[in-house]
Amino acid sequence: MTEFVLVAGAWLGAWAWDEVAAELRGAGHGVYPLTLSGLAEKRGVPAGQRTHVQDVVDQVERLDLRDVVLVGHSYSGIPVGQAAEQIGDRLARMVLVDANVPVDGETFLSGWPSEQVRAAVEKNGGFWPPLTADEYAGQDMTDDQIARFLRDATPHPGATLTEPAVLSRSLAELPTTYIKCLLDGEEPLDAVRELLGSERWELVRMDTGHWPMFSRPRELAAILHRSVARE
Repeated sequence: MTEFVLVAGAWLGAWAWDEVAAELRGAGHGVYPLTLSGLAEKRGVPAGQRTHVQDVVDQVERLDLRDVVLVGHSYSGIPVGQAAEQIGDRLARMVLVDANVPVDGETFLSGWPSEQVRAAVEKNGGFWPPLTADEYAGQDMTDDQIARFLRDATPHPGATLTEPAVLSRSLAELPTTYIKCLLDGEEPLDAVRELLGSERWELVRMDTGHWPMFSRPRELAAILHRSVARE
C-alpha cells in the first residue's frame, strides 16, 4: 500500500482533495490530505514558506509514513519539493500537479510578473486574496465547482510567496511525475522543463484546467495510482 500526502495550492485546504482522496482510498491506498498553516481550518496560524515545508515533513513523521508519495499542486510544489528531499528514504515518489518547483534561493514570485500579486498582498494585510469568479473561466470547472471554491477558499499568507527556497541537492535526483494541465498553458515553466530532462522525471498531460482535483478528480486519481503501480 502506498501512502499519499496531498497538498493543494494557494487558498485551499485539505478539503480540496475530497473526491481524489475517496478514489485513492477505494484503490487501497493510505491518503492524508494536508492543510497548510494559515489556510482553511488553520487560518490565523502565522506562516511563512519554511512553516509550510515543516508542515509537510511533520505530517510524514508524525504519522510515521513509509513509501510516501508527496503530491503538490500549484504553489505547494515549492514546499513539497523541499520536504521531499528532507524525508529521505521515506519518499517513494513526488507528483507535482501543474505546480511551481523550488529553486534554491528563489521565491514563488521569482521569474514571472508579480507586481499585481505583491500589490494585492500589501493591500490585503499581508495576504493574497482568492481569485474572483471570472478568473476561473476556461479552466474546465462547473459553476457549482467554482461556487464551492469561492465559498471555502481562504486568503493565502503572503510571506510564503516571498521567502526563498532552500535545497541541498537538485530535484532532478528525485523520482517525480509532473502533471501539466493544458488549459492553463501547454508548456511547463522553464524550471520544470529543465528538470524534465532528468531520467527520473516523467511528464503526464491532462486536458483540463489548473484545478484538476475539482474538474477531473477521477482522472487525476487514476494518474496518481498509475504513478506508483509500476514502482
